Amino acid sequence: MANIVKAALLQTDWTGDKESMIDKHEEAAREAAAQGAQIICFQELFYGPYFCQVQDAEYYSYTEYIPDGPTTQRFMSVAKELGMVMVLPMYEAVNTGHYYNTAAVIDADGTYLGKYRKQHIPQVKGFWEKFYFTPGTEGYPIFDTAVGKVGVYICYDRHFPEGWRILGLNGAEIVFNPSATHRGLSEYLWRLEQPAAAVANMYYVGAINRVGIEPLGENDFYGQSYFVDPRGQFVGEPGDAYKPELIVRDLDLDLIREVRHGWQFYRDRRPEAYDEITAH
Repeated sequence: MANIVKAALLQTDWTGDKESMIDKHEEAAREAAAQGAQIICFQELFYGPYFCQVQDAEYYSYTEYIPDGPTTQRFMSVAKELGMVMVLPMYEAVNTGHYYNTAAVIDADGTYLGKYRKQHIPQVKGFWEKFYFTPGTEGYPIFDTAVGKVGVYICYDRHFPEGWRILGLNGAEIVFNPSATHRGLSEYLWRLEQPAAAVANMYYVGAINRVGIEPLGENDFYGQSYFVDPRGQFVGEPGDAYKPELIVRDLDLDLIREVRHGWQFYRDRRPEAYDEITAH
């Protein structure tokens, strides 16, 4: 019998306020569960606008503690009610002025499993993230969920192959890359990098992006969220480029074993020959 996991992504637009944004995501989780989804991931900084298009201390107000803050606690209850694993990308506070771009992972019984903190922080026009975020700590954890071994790699992280590889070495079967990426600088890379990472590391990738033009920016987020399998092939069609969409797909985890037994990339690695990566 095939080991099928039904997984979901939500790409959506900014509602204008935090509370209605959270409500929208809870509604989407309930709709995904009605379609049989066992795991869902939301977009980067899911309950706010993508405020990194400007540098303004006003947006520090979007921080919350994880897992003790209200949003994590709310979705722990939702996850337990729905029997669904949830990946929640949020703006984490450790203490005043010490903030991370973080994803909390909740198991299907409502248990908080842990967090991933975005490791690579950009600082270019339209993505002024060093103003808001401390570079991530605690490495590249894998979360042993009810549906399998899950990893997270957030937005700008995707441009760095090293983290993708570590997630694979740590046992990932599905890696989610929640993002906030607008047209221009990286759109042409969107359908290249995550499929390449899936192939190189032989696991599933769920790539999530926002849609729409937000008040703080001039360029629109181009959506096109998707799942890609260990062969680098899309699982169904990518999401719409302009409209909110709930994407639910069947992921056959047995394909991971099949692909890894064909392409022996982990066997044939030469870590002793890669010292130059960390020497420069």
